[in-house]
Formats: sequence, C-alpha cells, structure tokens
Amino acid sequence: MRELTYNEAALEAIAEEMRRDPKIFYMSTDALPPLLKEFGEQRVKATPITEAAFTGIGIGAAGCGFRPIVDWRQVTFCFVAMDQIVNQAAKIHYMFGGQVTFPMLFRASVGGGGLVAAQHSQSPYSMFMNVAGLKMFLPSTPYDMKGLIKTAIRDNNPVISFESSRLMGRRGPVPDEDYTIPLGQADVKREGSDVTVVALAWLVHEALAAAEELAKEGISVEIVDPRTLVPLDKDTIRSSVRKTGRLVIADEAGPTAGFSAEVAAVVTEDAATFARLKAPVKRVCALQVPIPYSPVLENAVFPDRNRIIAGIREVLDAKQPAAA
Repeated sequence: MRELTYNEAALEAIAEEMRRDPKIFYMSTDALPPLLKEFGEQRVKATPITEAAFTGIGIGAAGCGFRPIVDWRQVTFCFVAMDQIVNQAAKIHYMFGGQVTFPMLFRASVGGGGLVAAQHSQSPYSMFMNVAGLKMFLPSTPYDMKGLIKTAIRDNNPVISFESSRLMGRRGPVPDEDYTIPLGQADVKREGSDVTVVALAWLVHEALAAAEELAKEGISVEIVDPRTLVPLDKDTIRSSVRKTGRLVIADEAGPTAGFSAEVAAVVTEDAATFARLKAPVKRVCALQVPIPYSPVLENAVFPDRNRIIAGIREVLDAKQPAAA
C-alpha cells in the first residue's frame, strides 16, 4: 500500500471532498498551493489575519447551504474567535430550533515539539470538549486522518479537527480507494492483557514504543487510541480496562480538567469497570505549566515513552485496594 504523510493525508481528503461537492470551500490565512491551483480563488480563500472574521463568515456560509472548511492553522489563533466558536457555531443549530444545519470543519494544529514556546505549543482541546454542540477528533496516523477528515466534512454539524504538530511529516499507509472512519469509534492499536494505555496522537506512537520495550519483560500492554474526543467511545475504553484491570492515560495536555480526567471518570464511574480495577488509574500528562522555549525544558514538560513505561510499572506494582 502507498504511504502518505499525516499532512498529505489531510490535504488529499479535502481535495477529494471538494471534487465531490462543489458547496465545499476552504478559508485560511495561508492558502494551500495545491488546493489553490486546482480549485482557484473562488473556493480557496486566502484571508487576512482575522480569525474572528473568517470564522464568522464560515458560520454564515454553513447556514446558507455551503460546507466551509475553516483552517485556523495553530489552535492558538482561534482564541480570538472564541465568541464565534462557543456562542455561535456550537449553539446556533439548537437556537434555530433545528431548522437549519451548520456543517463546517475547523482545522487546528496542537501540541509541542516545535520549539515555538508557550503560546504556540498548547493542547487545549478540553476547553472545547466542555462546549455542547461541537464534535472533535485527534488522529494519530495518516490513515485515521484521511478517514476522519472525510467523515467530518460530510457531517451536518460543526467539527474540529485537532492535528498533532509532531506528526505532520510522519508517514503511514493510506488506501487509494475512498473510505471514511465514523466519529466516536476508538481503535485498539495493540492488544494486550496486563494494562491498558489510552493515548492520544503522538503519544500513541510513544505508547507503542513503550509496549515493545516492556514486551521483552513479558509485560503485555494494550493501546487504545480514542481518535475522536467528542463523541468519545466509552465502550471500547471500558471493555479494555475490564480485560486488563489497569489503566494508564497518556496525554500531551496538562492534567487539570483535561481529557485524561474525562477518561478516568469514564472508567471509574462505571460500576462494572471500576470493580475490575486492580490498581488506581495513572495519568501521564504534560506538567501544568506554560510550555518553555528551551528544548531541554520543553522535553522535561512533555510525557514520552519513558514516562509511560514508568506509569505502567507503577500500576503493575500497585497493590489492589482492600475491600471495605
């Protein structure tokens, strides 16, 4: 099977959908040359640096029957459009009594690894998870990227594609034929029996590397990639934890009120899953600090395979709580 990079898979999905549906158009402060060359300036808009304005344009266009793709580039840049995202895009279908759909895809890169300091190294997806009316995903492979992008474009709701900065150049197999991946469907990237690791994006690959290392010691690690943040595939996560009895959550965002906290709650609030836990849930997250510019300090802030291994060892060594 041919291989594409993570970023190439996204662009191919968008181009294929634009060929399929003339109502799709693209807006970004950085017009992508391949799209601009094929579809022209009428459908690929190079906008001023006014995220609030072109996010609002996208919402209006969606309500008029178009399917806009709004590329914020770095997630940081969308903060100036929070009113449009939170008060309009997320709620407008409900506030119109369901009479009009607002299909639109928002794109934003997240995460560290680029040495772009505190403002541009964030993973603030939990902010948006807290807002009813938005769907969102965070793929870890080119295959997942393409399938999820195509599903999101066809969805009649606003969807955010969070995309890992660290993975943009990572290559992987992508089929030639058309395919989609449903939102809300996790993927078990590796099966195991001793401990479940729920990991996102770049940390899926770090978790897989950790699992390979621990397999040399006879430790069997199951890796679950949620892929979609909202809706979240709770059943797959709970099923895995019931099997292994242990859970480590690896997330490039900080721990406070984050995605990792949501997964821990999903597991512990379900009586059948909670009863199967052999150890407390362990979270392996970024430190709750602004991301430093210094390479050494940035590496110290973010989790990696070594911290995942340490987390796995911790839950394996933990004693089962005594019954009340």
